[in-house]
This record gives sequence, structure tokens and C-alpha cells, in this order.
Amino acid sequence: MTRKQKTIVYNVLFVLFCVGVFLFLWNAPPETTAHLPHDEHHERFMDMKKKQAEKFCGECHGKDGVYPLPESHPPKYRCLFCHKRDLG
Repeated sequence: MTRKQKTIVYNVLFVLFCVGVFLFLWNAPPETTAHLPHDEHHERFMDMKKKQAEKFCGECHGKDGVYPLPESHPPKYRCLFCHKRDLG
């Protein structure tokens, strides 16, 4: 195989790989996790760093909180990893 043919084969493989990645991402499911509400209860957390703000989530969403989370809820220590803040 000549050098030019090898280059063409590598370029075709690269394009096929890129198309595969694009199709994989295109078919990803939509985001279903609720965003952090932008209301009076959550307003103070909008300007904090994520890890700093997450320290306060358990006050209302802990076992004894006003809005407890279901037992099936994923790990409770990284709230803002899934529940994004609407900063706009």
C-alpha cells in the first residue's frame, strides 16, 4: 500500500469515528433532572461555589427536613452536580 493510500484510509477511518461519536451524542437522552429553582429559598446559593452551597442542602432536603428526598435518590452530597443552577 502506498503512502497516499494509507493517508486516505486513515482519513476515512477518522471521519467514520467522528460520525460515530456525533451520532452517539445526537441520540443521547434529554436532560431530565430538575434545575435548582431560582426562588427566594434558593437565591442565596446562586452566587456561592457549588461545594459551598451543597453544604446547606441537607437543612431542607435531609431526612428530617421540610422537603426530604426519597430513599431511592442518588448520593446526597453532590446536589449541584445534577441540579444545575440557572445563572441567567
